[in-house]
Amino acid sequence: MKSRRLTSLALVAAVLAGTSGCSLISPQATLIHYSPADGVGAQTGAVAIRNALFVSDDGRNGNFLAALVNDSEDAQLLKIVVGTGASQSTKTVVIPPFTSVSLGAEPYDGWVGEGFMEGAAPILFTDLDTIPGAMIPVYFQSGDAEGTLVQVPVLTGELEYYEPYVPEELRVIIE
Repeated sequence: MKSRRLTSLALVAAVLAGTSGCSLISPQATLIHYSPADGVGAQTGAVAIRNALFVSDDGRNGNFLAALVNDSEDAQLLKIVVGTGASQSTKTVVIPPFTSVSLGAEPYDGWVGEGFMEGAAPILFTDLDTIPGAMIPVYFQSGDAEGTLVQVPVLTGELEYYEPYVPEELRVIIE
């Protein structure tokens, strides 16, 4: 009787270890950081850049879309440097305190969740010197914080939801 009980307990322990033990040796997928969108993310100082991407059908002129989040109590100046060498282009954006600025969103000013969100036009960059489908180096820097270099995707207006973001002059030529 004792041997049967010990065998049963050993069998139950083996089944439990076999069915739940894999989490001991496998990485937990929900802890792996990734960008769950078409664009990429970055952080510089108090500014988070989310879902950054370009929309361009010719690789020369492209609209920069992103959500820019300032979690600090001070306005932040974000410098965006696209490309390298002679084809480098720089633009700046001011992000008010405790605000998310959504470049490319419908013009909207209002509270969303815990913070204020502003819709703004996308930023047009000319002379990108890339091709649609490629990645282009973009350097982000906020205030005195150390900047970060990110490879940002260049997408086309082929998908219906990106078509409105193709730079205006190109939309007229294509249509």
